[in-house]
Amino acid sequence: MTGPIAQEIAQRLTAALAPTQLEIVNDSAHHAGHMGDDGTGESHFTIHIESAEFAGVSRLQRQRMVNAALGDIPGERVHALAIKARAPGE
Repeated sequence: MTGPIAQEIAQRLTAALAPTQLEIVNDSAHHAGHMGDDGTGESHFTIHIESAEFAGVSRLQRQRMVNAALGDIPGERVHALAIKARAPGE
């Protein structure tokens, strides 16, 4: 994690989902010059998150939980977001 958006992503996810593991990967450099690259260096991310909140929850609902926790970040402040969400022990 480096930039302010990555830090905000971590703060929001930590507050909402109490992850046991959290990794935020900035993939923006791989998309430089492509559609959605706004020049900030924080336009594309992959999130690896493990949380007990995901136990017994479908993959789609996990994605929705992460997006809800992030509020205005996906789609407005970040162009692309890949989410890999799991419960402990998966």
